[in-house]
Amino acid sequence: MRNPAMTDVARLAGVSHQTVSRVLNDHPNVREQTRSRVRAAIAELGYRPNRAARTLVTGRSQSIGVVTQNSTLYGPASLLAAFEQAAAEAGFAVSVGSVSVLDRRSIAEAVARHLDHRVAGIMVIAPVTSANEALDDLPADVPLVAIDGDPRRSAALVTVDQVTGARDATRHLLDAGHQTVWHVSGPAEWFDSAGRIEGWREALRAAGAELPPLMPADWTAASGYRAGQMLARMPEVTAIFAANDHLALGILRAMSERGRRVPEEVSIVGFDDVPEAAYFIPPLTTIRPDFGAVARASLALLLEQIESGLPTTSRQTVAPTLVSRASVAPPPR
Repeated sequence: MRNPAMTDVARLAGVSHQTVSRVLNDHPNVREQTRSRVRAAIAELGYRPNRAARTLVTGRSQSIGVVTQNSTLYGPASLLAAFEQAAAEAGFAVSVGSVSVLDRRSIAEAVARHLDHRVAGIMVIAPVTSANEALDDLPADVPLVAIDGDPRRSAALVTVDQVTGARDATRHLLDAGHQTVWHVSGPAEWFDSAGRIEGWREALRAAGAELPPLMPADWTAASGYRAGQMLARMPEVTAIFAANDHLALGILRAMSERGRRVPEEVSIVGFDDVPEAAYFIPPLTTIRPDFGAVARASLALLLEQIESGLPTTSRQTVAPTLVSRASVAPPPR
């Protein structure tokens, strides 16, 4: 049995195939009643447009190229999944170009491969400083949006509001009665890390609290465990803001081994709200980014450029939310 064709849709809707084509391409010169009739026929037949033919008509494909680092880290992986879903809902396929490192050469080569396939636009998940220079080198006439990039960058960018999230996490611990909050940070080259450090410091300064030394780490539970081993030996430490939930998991392990009870003696807040966070012992209070909102906003910026043919310097930040669980309590007396 053959797949339904455009002529089948036209026959069922009682219009010409040219009218069906206009509806598929969102042409304005179609009456709304006719447009509804054609869409109903498409739904009834289960018709799917020939994307290759559509590319010839419109001059662009219904595909978006994504450049991202080959990583299983929760944040970038979640952003990619959310963007793929948002693009599919808008009728676009997503072609993913994974690179081993986000530097100038790797990003330029990945973008060139996407452009060879005539993608309609490019989205780059660019959370590290090395990606910034690469974005400056890309062709100016290519519709482009960066996700999680440099918040100071004067180009199309959508990112989680890292500063606000970290400020809320720190303030939550201070509001519980802790005199100060220690911070185990992510890698220095990540914009997420810098934003979370900034928000932590802002909250402490606003409260007139002492600013403890920063505890640098990476994004892994093992790194959090190493930092936690040091913090567990310090009786003055009663509150910790970890830059992500995996760091928090490592800290929880170190505290447990040292006999420091959470939250009775030490309170901990993470960032990301990974699916396992609610099942840590104790369940972890954390900051939940809205990856879906970031994906939808970045897609909207990209489609705006695709339709207008003009670049944009719009930047949007999406505020995360605090998820309160059992890892925070007042300090011991």
